[in-house]
Amino acid sequence: MKYRCLVLDHDDTVVNSTATIHYPAFLAYLRQHRPALCDGYTLESYFEKNFHPGIVALLRDEVGLSASEMKEEEAFWAEYVRHHVPVVYPGLRELMVRFRAEGGIIAVNSHSYSTYIRRDYEQNGLPMPDRIYGWDLQPHLRKPHPYALTCLMEEYGLSPNELLMVDDSKPGFDCARAAGVDFAAAGWAFDIPSIRTFMQARCDYYLPTVDALETLLFSPTEP
Repeated sequence: MKYRCLVLDHDDTVVNSTATIHYPAFLAYLRQHRPALCDGYTLESYFEKNFHPGIVALLRDEVGLSASEMKEEEAFWAEYVRHHVPVVYPGLRELMVRFRAEGGIIAVNSHSYSTYIRRDYEQNGLPMPDRIYGWDLQPHLRKPHPYALTCLMEEYGLSPNELLMVDDSKPGFDCARAAGVDFAAAGWAFDIPSIRTFMQARCDYYLPTVDALETLLFSPTEP
């Protein structure tokens, strides 16, 4: 295999969650607390805002939540997610099973809570990751900080060129770049021109389909 360690984002990389869970939860919160803003966000614009500047900046700087409201919104979101399980993208289960069977290490580096990541993997019949770095981390250690990648390299004795990070977000891209790790943009959740253009111009790989990731991982390496 070209890489020994596959580092996966969760939302919109492994599971289809923004369209089916996070965006509806965001609108539900706005309806209760900022009803005047409800019509201002389409699914596409929500994807774009999550890509950059990110959900925290969106809620704090654009929606205008105070520090206490940010905590309330996080609790609202967590409760919504607790009752909704996203579905894995077709082909990823088989890819992950093969990667593990061939000796690969699977890790998750995500802005979702670890408990929900484990639940989603279990409910979708996915091989449980070897390591999970989620929203439970201290804020300064979450993506885009390279903490998760550094930990993986130290624990498993890996060099940067033995890891591949697969993510649909700019924080994921920034995290991989900070650690010197190859980055593959997951483009199968959505196709938004501004995001695709950014990723294609900067990433090591832009993967429009899960099949493209499979080809990247398992194609014969050059001698």
